[in-house]
Amino acid sequence: MAAALGGGIAVVIMGVSGAGKSTIGEMLARETNSSFIDADDFHPQSNKEKMRKGIPLTEEDRMPWLEKLRNGVRDKLLGGGTVILGCSALQKRYREILRSADPNYKPGSCVSLVKFVLLDAQAEVLAARLEKRITEGKHFMSPALLQSQLGLLQIDDSEGILKVDATLTPQEIVKTIQRLIFDLRVQNCNP
Repeated sequence: MAAALGGGIAVVIMGVSGAGKSTIGEMLARETNSSFIDADDFHPQSNKEKMRKGIPLTEEDRMPWLEKLRNGVRDKLLGGGTVILGCSALQKRYREILRSADPNYKPGSCVSLVKFVLLDAQAEVLAARLEKRITEGKHFMSPALLQSQLGLLQIDDSEGILKVDATLTPQEIVKTIQRLIFDLRVQNCNP
């Protein structure tokens, strides 16, 4: 039987395309009896078309998308629910928008009900995964955007983002995240 995380927390499974956010997010949500939100489902068709063509998104493309995600997470938190969000969240300012889903969050603080877990892998592993997905017709993201995403990825150690090896099996990744959940709930940031 899956163990519930308890109410009122959001765990963002983050990373570049090909890291496994959707797969891991769905599995973690099942294992913890939580809701799952896949950020890709919230992109307008125009964003998906740009990414399919290998065109990086602009800030104007990203902001309405991030705001929709924040609002969806906020709704879950206000209802006392636990939600798992699969979202790239590549830059600190994007994570700030998502942290603000916590109605008590103070900008610039690392104290929030919204926690982040980075699925970390080498560029070669990610590129191979993206090529496979495109060949199989399973995703809209062009592998040509991988370097752009890696260039945007910005991790500030003070944020307390947990890193998990994305080359482990999906089951091992989910178990690792589950083991870290207690720490996520009691530890807000690194000193």
